[in-house]
Amino acid sequence: MVTLGLYFATNRAHEGDDRWHPKRYGKAFSSDGLENLRFGWLEVEVDDAALAKCIAADTGFGAGDGNALADLCTKAAAKARIEAYPEKIAAHKPDVVQPTAKFGSKAMFADLQKDMLKRSDVLVFVHGFNVSWEEAVGSALALQIMQNREGIGDDAQRTTVVLFSWPSDGSALPMVAYKSDRSDAKASGYAFARGLLKLRDHLAALGGLHCCQDLHLLCHSMGNFVLQNTLERMREFNVGPSLPRLFEAVFLCAPDVDGAVLEPGQAMGDLHQLARLVTVYHNTGDLALRISDYTKGNPERLGTYGASRSALLPDKIEQVDCSAIVGGFTEHSYHLDGRVADDILLTIDGVEASDERRTRVPKPGAGVRWELQ
Repeated sequence: MVTLGLYFATNRAHEGDDRWHPKRYGKAFSSDGLENLRFGWLEVEVDDAALAKCIAADTGFGAGDGNALADLCTKAAAKARIEAYPEKIAAHKPDVVQPTAKFGSKAMFADLQKDMLKRSDVLVFVHGFNVSWEEAVGSALALQIMQNREGIGDDAQRTTVVLFSWPSDGSALPMVAYKSDRSDAKASGYAFARGLLKLRDHLAALGGLHCCQDLHLLCHSMGNFVLQNTLERMREFNVGPSLPRLFEAVFLCAPDVDGAVLEPGQAMGDLHQLARLVTVYHNTGDLALRISDYTKGNPERLGTYGASRSALLPDKIEQVDCSAIVGGFTEHSYHLDGRVADDILLTIDGVEASDERRTRVPKPGAGVRWELQ
């Protein structure tokens, strides 16, 4: 057996008598309020032979079956050892007026800084629709494993994943769960904004001290709608006309948001201010997003065909069409598998978009567009 560790932040309600060592986190919002965040660390044990088999498996578009890894880690998450960073704060008061308070966020940021000093980038992960706590943990661990495989990118460079888990329903009734999750995603965007603003303040307090490592963000499916509402909240509390540059790269994977959302004046029109690079991964055969289009009355999704009008997007937003390789009408979590996972890893390692180690070719049309082969 091998032990896997994961940082997390969540606005889910804890289950169990001990809030600092909960059994799990559930479907409801935290009893301290929907914007309340609990920060913590967890460990799971998985069979090392099964893990190695998933990493070596051929998906049909490269080695590494991240979805099988997610299933493996999801089962293990049912027995996870969870430790939340203890806090001692007055919840009704702003953080700045509590100089002696004990914040879980500061404790986790300090631990992350130690990891970064050991040459590890940090990748914040926001999951999507209809995901239980255990499935969120499983997906985040799979992402962390896939981003730390040897032989892809810089073997000396590591990636530490931080899971943000919101109360996605995890229901077997997707038509009902989707409506519930979309409302919860909007509310959870405010909680995620609170976490990012805490991160902004922490980085500002460090001044010129940094560790030559980068922060990145990856949102999957409806996790992108969480991010959309995060931006709305951040604008309310931001200092100055522009959003803070927090990330090196932002990855929008199978985004369940409107195709026009990144255009100037739209809900995510200023997202590019948060990062040096924004990458949209989309797939025309994504059944989950087709259902979102046709059965739920949504406009065409960004994760299906990419941006509606690519010519209106800043050059720092690139689009990667994965349709030619992921295949299948149901592919939705392809960011965990094969060459798509490789492409994300190479970006984290700072490899140029046109580098021969990538399997991209330029895609005709306006904007910065690529096709993964």
